[in-house]
Amino acid sequence: MKRMLSLCAAVLLVAGAATAFAADITGTWTGSVKTPDGQSFDLSFTFKQDGTKLTGSVQGPQGDPIEISEGKIEDGKVSFSVSFNGTTIKHEGTFSGDEIKLTTKTDQGDFPGGALVLTRSK
Repeated sequence: MKRMLSLCAAVLLVAGAATAFAADITGTWTGSVKTPDGQSFDLSFTFKQDGTKLTGSVQGPQGDPIEISEGKIEDGKVSFSVSFNGTTIKHEGTFSGDEIKLTTKTDQGDFPGGALVLTRSK
């Protein structure tokens, strides 16, 4: 009986560690954004996850990386904001494996939100 309990505890520890590792989105992720006029441009996000806290930056054609703020990750969901030129873009979505699906929305009507799919860079 003692062996069986030890075995069960070991299996639970391994399963928990594997789940925690799989949920970590630390690293570089890339995607493409389509503009209202039909053009598109590439974005590269660098994330660092510490528990449920998410920090990092986004690099696009504008030049210097822009820091993300209000980053949170929990239960397969991710959210963060990016602010530039007086506009704040809120990102919310889900992640699974090597893919993050985001919906973006802004605080300004002239800059519409949309969908963004990021894939993990190898």
